Amino acid sequence: MFTKILIANRGEIAARIIRTCHTMGISTVAIYSEADMEAPHVQMADEAYLVGAPRVNESYLNMDKIIEIAKESGAQAIHPGYGLLSENTAFARSCEEAGIVFIGPSPEIIARMGSKIESRKAMEEAGVPVVPGISYPLEDVEEAVKVANVMGYPVMLKASAGGGGIGMQVVRSEKELRKAYVGNQKRATDFFGDGAMYVEKYVENPRHIEIQILADRYGNTVYLWERECSIQRRHQKVVEEAPSSFLDEHTRRKMGEVAVKAAQSLRYQNAGTIEFLVDEEKNFYFLEMNTRLQVEHPVTEEITGIDLVEKQLRIACGEPLGLVQSDIKLEGHAMEARIYAEDPTTFFPSPGTITKFVTPEGAGIRHELAVHEGLTVTPFYDPMVAKLVVKGRNRKEAIDRLKGALANYWVEGIKTNIPMLREVAAHPAFFSGDTTTSFVEKHLKTTEPNGLKKETFE
Repeated sequence: MFTKILIANRGEIAARIIRTCHTMGISTVAIYSEADMEAPHVQMADEAYLVGAPRVNESYLNMDKIIEIAKESGAQAIHPGYGLLSENTAFARSCEEAGIVFIGPSPEIIARMGSKIESRKAMEEAGVPVVPGISYPLEDVEEAVKVANVMGYPVMLKASAGGGGIGMQVVRSEKELRKAYVGNQKRATDFFGDGAMYVEKYVENPRHIEIQILADRYGNTVYLWERECSIQRRHQKVVEEAPSSFLDEHTRRKMGEVAVKAAQSLRYQNAGTIEFLVDEEKNFYFLEMNTRLQVEHPVTEEITGIDLVEKQLRIACGEPLGLVQSDIKLEGHAMEARIYAEDPTTFFPSPGTITKFVTPEGAGIRHELAVHEGLTVTPFYDPMVAKLVVKGRNRKEAIDRLKGALANYWVEGIKTNIPMLREVAAHPAFFSGDTTTSFVEKHLKTTEPNGLKKETFE
């Protein structure tokens, strides 16, 4: 087992990884920008090194500096967390070249799954169902129009690279497609350096359901049930739960088996997630694969009792998985609410100094925190400041605990999305399990700054 690792990340996920490392007796090395000097993960780590100026390009994305710190500190491995460099092929390869273990899959797998077009091709080859669409980049808007006219509207225009909903838009007519194409292509180019676009058939009222997998270097692969992540704003998840209230046992097991098949076809190693769209008839289609730890991994940990970070570390240092599918039990129901420093109506970021920070405590409540009272939330990073995780014996008890915890969660000095989360938790549609990706649009009173209803959130 490793004796020292560097965490190439910040915020709550860095703190989360450090916690497991300390439980395992592994020394930790944190990195921090000038804006994060007082951040919790810096205080928790055994060692901490300044990596650069506040902007991510000068700090948390500075691959050369991070590798240099890893060598200087004597770290044997780097855990990338999620976001930032976690799915960066060049960084994974740089770690290999420096003789440092990258805690994740190989650079080749990261590259292939990082392209939505290439990942579609890989899944088609493996016999995994994909959303009807094309598996090649469009040449221009005229080709997009031709493809969409044959496919039939509505369609989903997508950027091949990146994630977070950037470059993705539902279009319901040729006029909308022509208008959307140039803008989405430009955003994809600006954010990811890749403007490749493609088109899929739009699945109406889908569920966003993903399967967590673990795989070792010896070919052992298991699935850890599913997470439903359908409540989203701007294509980004806000509330997740495990298991899904929508799936029956047959579909649940079939999806898990397909996810294992997909991972094994790639000779995948470490933790990963296969994301699916599920229609109203419970047909499911491959959406994408995330080759890293997910933000919402705690709900899987709660229903299985398995520490996913610990498994990542053990797999990365060459240990066998030590699990077979029959070992993976499903117990209870868990939910996660992401708490953002943002206006709950417009979703605009809300930086500032936190003057009051009170978290609820009690049975079945877990916190993953990136902040504390007195800390200044800067505009340089993702606005998520915490995750509230609850577990109950069943879905009703989990909802009751979520509602109770949110009622007693207080943050002052900045705006947060807690009012929106309270509205979700108390909504009859949420209680009944009517949690399609259009939930926010259909049920919440969210508006853009100009007062217009938001676009679809699928």
